[in-house]
Amino acid sequence: MAAVSEVWTTPYRVTPVDAVVSVPGSKSVTARELVLAALADGSSRLVRPLRARDTELMAGALRALGVRIDDAGTDWLVTPGPLRGPAEVDAGLAGTILRFLPPVAALATGPVRIDGDPRLRDRPNAGLLTALRALDVEVEDGGRGRAPFTVHGAGRVRGGALSVDATESSQIVSGLLLAAPRFEEGLDLTPTGDLPSMPHVEMTVTTLAEHGVRVTATGRGWRVSPGPIAALDRVIEPDLSNAAPFLAAALVTGGRVTVRDWPEATTQPGAQLDRLLSAMGAEVTRSPEGLEVAGTGTVRPLVADLGEVGELTPVLAALCALADGPSRLTGVGHLRGHETDRLQALDEVLTAVGATVEQLPDGLVIQPGTPRPARLDSYADHRMVMAAAVLGLAIDGVEVADPGAVGKTLPDFRERWARLLGDSVGANS
Repeated sequence: MAAVSEVWTTPYRVTPVDAVVSVPGSKSVTARELVLAALADGSSRLVRPLRARDTELMAGALRALGVRIDDAGTDWLVTPGPLRGPAEVDAGLAGTILRFLPPVAALATGPVRIDGDPRLRDRPNAGLLTALRALDVEVEDGGRGRAPFTVHGAGRVRGGALSVDATESSQIVSGLLLAAPRFEEGLDLTPTGDLPSMPHVEMTVTTLAEHGVRVTATGRGWRVSPGPIAALDRVIEPDLSNAAPFLAAALVTGGRVTVRDWPEATTQPGAQLDRLLSAMGAEVTRSPEGLEVAGTGTVRPLVADLGEVGELTPVLAALCALADGPSRLTGVGHLRGHETDRLQALDEVLTAVGATVEQLPDGLVIQPGTPRPARLDSYADHRMVMAAAVLGLAIDGVEVADPGAVGKTLPDFRERWARLLGDSVGANS
């Protein structure tokens, strides 16, 4: 007998939200700092890292390779050790592990096998595996270019000049850059094709420089000099992409939401929420407390290239389904290779609640319609649960199956959502 999936009835709200919220640490920053701490020249402390499935699995993957990662309250203490196999790595559904861990595994001695959830085996990774082979790293994948695969680490990677096809994900570039200081010749990396999510690569480059690594933009890509990675104690800034549904709630309800501790300067793509939500009719202001978004009673349509901020697409698409006109979101063809095919999933979800959706090769055209209740699938995708919650604010009777998928990056999302609304956690069945 098949297991019965949990179903969450998302809260419906007819009055304006007025709340101040906090969000946990950034997944993207936490993942990068874990990898660099594991390769550093001493011990590091990560203060307030994100504790969610993706980051716990990243910590587990590094432990499997011989890195010591100890709990210190809510912090992590990271002590590098000799990297070694054999090791089995569970990547879950995390693209960060799928793309960040193999270059680290190449520096280990012994085989490292990487696998994860069934959907992980659908996530493209041929560009990275081909690049590792070009660096004389032995990779066994049965010709699939996807998980499961085994990296046969030799304890060293030559490095040098490398061209890489990173059209599948910017994480391929970031994964190579993060390990590059430990390559014997460093890395002179040239991405080929269109590189999505450039802010995430800029985050990687900035983080490397903060750890004392010399990274030079070449016009073709980046050159990373070989050398030590400084051990640093780092405070992890809030995850601005996880702030998206909370800020969207202000726009949907005509209310006001402030996210605490919004950084003045950051490389996180979520920093563009102020611009995007303003374009959709919000009034956005900064205060000493954080970033405040106030709704005006109208959600305007959005016409935008979201190529640099693809992870914001599900929540923004949900807002577009509630707007007062048609929206066109482009530049996000790479989302078909994420936790799910997000463009197909958004088509199905938004159509279910009454919108008309046209899929483009690289995006969606969304025409709002007469709202209707629906039971939605989460597609095992944390961002789709957040999008469903935003839709449910304006549409009475929205349910989402398998809401626990949100635990990938924000395990207590439903509790935080309830506190935002001054409500109890939505009903389950």
